[in-house]
Amino acid sequence: MSLAKKIIFGIAALLVLLLFANVGLNFWLTNQFPKVIKENNKTPYHITYEKLTIDLLPANIHISNITVLPKIEPKKSRAKIGVYAKTTSITITNFNIWKLLFNDIIKAKSITVNEPNLILYKKDNNTRTIRQEIAEPFDKIISVSDIFLQKGRLTVISTHDNEIILSTQNITASIEGIIISDPILERSIPFLFDAYIVDCDSLYYKPNEFYTIKVSEIRTANHTLHIKNLEYLPEYSRVVYVKKLPKEKDLFTVKASSLDIKSMDWGFKNEVFFFKAKSLVLDGVNANIYRNKIPEDDLSKKLLYNALLRKVKFPLQIDTLLIKNSKLVYEEEINFEKGPAKLTFDHFNLNATHIKSGFGLKKTADVDIKINCRFMKDSPLKIHWTFNVLDVKDSFTIKGNIQNFDIQSMYQFTKPYINTSFEGVFNSYSFNITGNDKNAYGYANLKYKDLKVTFYKKGNPDKKAKFKSAVTNLILKKDSDDKSKQAKIELERIQEKSFYNFLWRSIAESLKKILI
Repeated sequence: MSLAKKIIFGIAALLVLLLFANVGLNFWLTNQFPKVIKENNKTPYHITYEKLTIDLLPANIHISNITVLPKIEPKKSRAKIGVYAKTTSITITNFNIWKLLFNDIIKAKSITVNEPNLILYKKDNNTRTIRQEIAEPFDKIISVSDIFLQKGRLTVISTHDNEIILSTQNITASIEGIIISDPILERSIPFLFDAYIVDCDSLYYKPNEFYTIKVSEIRTANHTLHIKNLEYLPEYSRVVYVKKLPKEKDLFTVKASSLDIKSMDWGFKNEVFFFKAKSLVLDGVNANIYRNKIPEDDLSKKLLYNALLRKVKFPLQIDTLLIKNSKLVYEEEINFEKGPAKLTFDHFNLNATHIKSGFGLKKTADVDIKINCRFMKDSPLKIHWTFNVLDVKDSFTIKGNIQNFDIQSMYQFTKPYINTSFEGVFNSYSFNITGNDKNAYGYANLKYKDLKVTFYKKGNPDKKAKFKSAVTNLILKKDSDDKSKQAKIELERIQEKSFYNFLWRSIAESLKKILI
């Protein structure tokens, strides 16, 4: 036999041997794979599928029509606990043959999941539940570096009342460079990763009994987040909400056209969560804050913003916070008969810099907040407010100026709340207040004209108290005579009241000194 024939024969024999080896190994793996997910499945879930294809040369696995169900099926639907999932197909690429053969685990480069529909029946609000039900069990079956998700749906249902806690639609995601270990599984986010992209068309989340969060679109990658049509909405009407309160508490209704975070960095460092961002921008916010005075007062101490940020238990940093083209309405109601008193801030724009928590800091720049808006629709109002997070005295400085303020526009606040109306114009009013957790000091200047007050009868709020109004108008100084009048501000803080109550009382004291 010639050398050429020997070479050809040898190559042919090798090819035949490789073919038989491939067929044999493929047959072995095809039988080993069901063993991994059935016989050696130590998770609390049954995993079934319709078709399995293993391609050895690229080391890929393709599975179609997968179903995941708990091994212990409850007798009643309300008693469901754990994960119920279906997916059209799963493709696993570049898997490790030896790990599958000898370790009964699928270790691969990536997994692509198409059209998964996952329902989690959650026992409580502890994130540990999600880790136990999702991350930990399936880590015993498959370990991958990259996960790709196409057109997914996720629903989280409370086992307590069978109501939806979380729902998302049309999720597309890629998570690359995944690391899972026992210490990492203890975290709220039970894995580390190098890069991620997550998109979804809608989100519904119920964080507690009183509110729901709705979003029409989310787009997030490694360092950016875009949210469209964000809504933070109460679950109950005002009447029902007030009846449920043991103590006085604000009711919030917030809508925003968009929320954008740029240059975002978050994760864990030395087992501590951190969040940093170059900018956070809220555009087109429409916020309503409602307070009813029927419930008893909450007499607990109210912390100022220095202390609130100082006590945050992780590193938080937002270099610039912007609120643009927005509206804020504050309503306060003594009872449901008179209707609420209202304060409105239109064309509201806020620029805040150097927002940080006090966690781990020994020195930091002052939080600097500038507000520019129109008060009661017509009057330009500017505020400049600074404070330092690390100042244990909770010191602050706040300055403000309002121009051409028609006092009559306060009718919808003063009439239902203090049974009084005013007429006249504040040509300009400015204040400069320095305070802390205990006291406030400063001064205010007011230039005004044509001031007049009208009181209404307590028993009949539609009827004027003419005598009381006349006497008061005799005492009031109707004009500042084209000059700005000044008053000192000295006020002690009521510890169970908020910063805004402290500010409002300081302003009210200055007006009282100037006008009476």
